Amino acid sequence: MVASDSPAARGTSSPDDRAQASSQAVSVLNGIALQELLNAGLDWLDRHHEIVNALNVFPVPDGDTGTNMLLTMRSACQEIKVQGAQTVSDVARAAAHGALMGARGNSGVILSQILRGIARRLDGETLLTGPRFAAALSEGSRIAYKGVNKPVEGTILTVVREAAAAAESASHLNPDLRFVLERTLRAADESVANTPKLLPILAQTGKVDSGGKGLYFILEGMCRTLSGEAAVSVEAPASVASAPPVTTVAQPAKGRRELPSLAYGFDVQFLLEGPQLDVNAIRERIVSMGEYGLVEGDGNLVKVHVHVPDPGAVLSYAVGLGFVTDVVAENMDDMSIPDMPAGYDPVPPRFQEAQAAAESIPAAPPAEEIVEAVGVVVVAPGQGLGQVFKSLGAQAVISGGQTMNPSTQELLQAIHRVPNREIIILPNNSNIIMTAQQAQLLAAEAGSAAKQVSVVPSKTVPQGISALLALNPNVDMARNVQIMTAALGYVQTGEVTIAVHDALFDGITVHSGDIIGLFNDELTATGPDSGSVVKVLLEQMNAADLEIITLYYGQPIAASQAESLRTDLGELYPDQEIEVVDGGQPFYHYIISAE
Repeated sequence: MVASDSPAARGTSSPDDRAQASSQAVSVLNGIALQELLNAGLDWLDRHHEIVNALNVFPVPDGDTGTNMLLTMRSACQEIKVQGAQTVSDVARAAAHGALMGARGNSGVILSQILRGIARRLDGETLLTGPRFAAALSEGSRIAYKGVNKPVEGTILTVVREAAAAAESASHLNPDLRFVLERTLRAADESVANTPKLLPILAQTGKVDSGGKGLYFILEGMCRTLSGEAAVSVEAPASVASAPPVTTVAQPAKGRRELPSLAYGFDVQFLLEGPQLDVNAIRERIVSMGEYGLVEGDGNLVKVHVHVPDPGAVLSYAVGLGFVTDVVAENMDDMSIPDMPAGYDPVPPRFQEAQAAAESIPAAPPAEEIVEAVGVVVVAPGQGLGQVFKSLGAQAVISGGQTMNPSTQELLQAIHRVPNREIIILPNNSNIIMTAQQAQLLAAEAGSAAKQVSVVPSKTVPQGISALLALNPNVDMARNVQIMTAALGYVQTGEVTIAVHDALFDGITVHSGDIIGLFNDELTATGPDSGSVVKVLLEQMNAADLEIITLYYGQPIAASQAESLRTDLGELYPDQEIEVVDGGQPFYHYIISAE
């Protein structure tokens, strides 16, 4: 419901209308307006998710917190649309369900839990008020904390808790929803800026928590729309009853403000069309012109993304090659990023986003087709690694890993496809474990015919392989979970990749583009080339005292390079069995298994 004299009630929303709405109090919102706020939060996060990605504390190419939160939020908003939700209760419930099914990564799961708590508190409500929003956010915080085994302060959990506390306090001062949301946003901003004081790793790297920053952008998008700062697409939020107007401090207009320092340049994106385009030549030229160059496409259509100090130079080059469309040139120094830490580097998206529309979960196999033996569902980052897991007996392999975390729904679909009654999930990535646990809970809620699902918390591919090798088909699932979990400690993992930003981490200085090595998820090595880093990692693993060394080489490495490295390692470790396998994983030159 909206006031009868409001622009939304009349079905119009001009710029003047929005400016007038921004100076009015907002006492009550209906379900359509709540949907608009959530869409605004999604849109604003979409605009800034690369900033969130760039806040990854490790300089490795898996800073996908922003992308995971974006895809989770997109799934939430898509579900509202699919269900045709109208009331506040129905909108919140649909958003929570969509977020749960579309949750990706730890940040996405926590965001889905926040929305779940909000939906629980708004159950049965037809209108949203300031006090109800505050109570709902507090319940979202409580559910999010409850959903994490070992909550850590200085993360998104802290930000949502402190933002909810501010919302509760504000609602007691003034029930106006706009006032409450503005106070909530302010508290979230302060909480994000304070995260380095609570989490040592953030203080060490000079960054703020990425998940907390993502939540801040969602709240900021909602607040901007409620204040009339953003265009609306459905129905402009408007008040039902009057309340004292909220006084805000006007920001200086362009032309009268203190200009920001020039540090980051322009984020330039465009499409280039033309006959017989040389993609490799274009990529080489674009990369030489700026930072974070990304060129993809074929001989007829190329997508370009690059950060440059002068957008004119890159656009002039492109115009000379063909037909340029869909141009975006954003001044990153003008994006007004609050309290960003020193050394901020925007990072482009690292994988093609999943489709927003979720596929329905297939029905479980008929009872007569159920297999009593324990089945295994695994997540693997490359086609070659997927074949390794299948050869070891995995019933289903989901493509995913670094920079491409699968959703809860994708894991559920795999669970339903596998005919086994008892299923073990091997996530093989620390950022997928929480999503796997959500799929486990959803499978358990399916009723008496539900499958029994357990998660063995493998954090790396070598751990997953070690666990799968330990599977005993002659014992029950509970015993297999114990055996396979113990097997995680039998293997050591090394990973070789390229640093995506400058960093000083645990005494190791790396620059963007350096070859770096991780030993059991800790940055421990750097070197002039990937082979040299592999050798350093093996020394750190005390490989001379081990029996088997396996190198899974990824897309950046040719088979001949891997074979040459095996020859070198054979001379260094003549008593060890050395295997080379085409893993096919993106971004990571080598994944090393040593046992």
